[in-house]
Amino acid sequence: MRKIVYKKGRKVQPLHFEYTGIHKNNDSEMQLFVYNDTDLTEYEKIEVADFDQSLIRQKTNWINIHGLNNIELLQSVGNYFEIDTYMLADILNTTKRTKLEEQQDVLFFNIKSLLPKDNSDNIQTEQISFLIKEGVLISFQEKRSDFFTHIRERIRSHSGIVRTKKADFLLYVLLDAIMENFYITLEHEEHKVEELINLSKNSDNPIILERIEKHRDNYNFLKRSIIPLRDSLYDIKTIKDDNVFNLIENDNFSFFSRLYQKSLELLEQIESDRIALDSASNFFFSAQTQKMNEIMKTLTIVSSIFIPLTFIAGVYGMNFQNMPELKYPYGYHTVIGGMVFLGIAMVIYFKKRRWF
Repeated sequence: MRKIVYKKGRKVQPLHFEYTGIHKNNDSEMQLFVYNDTDLTEYEKIEVADFDQSLIRQKTNWINIHGLNNIELLQSVGNYFEIDTYMLADILNTTKRTKLEEQQDVLFFNIKSLLPKDNSDNIQTEQISFLIKEGVLISFQEKRSDFFTHIRERIRSHSGIVRTKKADFLLYVLLDAIMENFYITLEHEEHKVEELINLSKNSDNPIILERIEKHRDNYNFLKRSIIPLRDSLYDIKTIKDDNVFNLIENDNFSFFSRLYQKSLELLEQIESDRIALDSASNFFFSAQTQKMNEIMKTLTIVSSIFIPLTFIAGVYGMNFQNMPELKYPYGYHTVIGGMVFLGIAMVIYFKKRRWF
């Protein structure tokens, strides 16, 4: 019976505040957008002490936090909005899978954002978490990035309907931006797979097989990242009663349904690309097998030619005194000529039979 081995993850004590990610050198900063259809106020590097004067509950408030190293800052934010400590612990623990949860008057959502690394077969990962409470959306990013730059510009320029909607619609827009990163990553993987298919047809370098396995792991990682997201979006899509997801307005459930459809498209595309990756692997092994067959065929033909020649040489190489033709003056030339003729005749015969 095959033994099942479970992979051990990073152990973090429950309710223990410790950032487990890799971006430990990024300073923590907060940015605040306060807006409605007619007004916008933007704050850079805001502090928790300024929330009482800056937040306007009648408007949409978006607090974006870059960097998760400042544990005291996150605790201050949690204390100000009376957020359960286990939610803050989940924000700091980047080993957690995608999760959607509503606790009393707080909607919590965390997700993995994936992007390809430049000039590499690896995928870079960042966990992004969201909290919605009383018209305030708080986003937590491990580092400063440009995931939401275009959304900030849409808010500043009053482009689209984002300024006319509340925090739940802003959550949809942010999630949609993160899902676009999945498409970018998947497109990058498809280019790599196409490159590997071409290489597998023209080269027998073992590094190709290693790269194929690396991209197979990437696809598995993409799938593991999208499946829990799909399940969470399905919960939002299907549950519309008064007791669940009260922080999402009924008119906005359809937007989350679009995200659910995108997650299905991504999973279907991943399965299709994995089949293409299997084709690259099959091409590689087929080329290796074909090359081996050609080598074995050549060696077999050469062996077949030299077997009768070796027999003749063996017969005339025996040291018997009364051996026939031993003292024939033209015996050497006759035997050598016969061997050459026999070799040429066998080559012509194999050629006519198209054995090589």
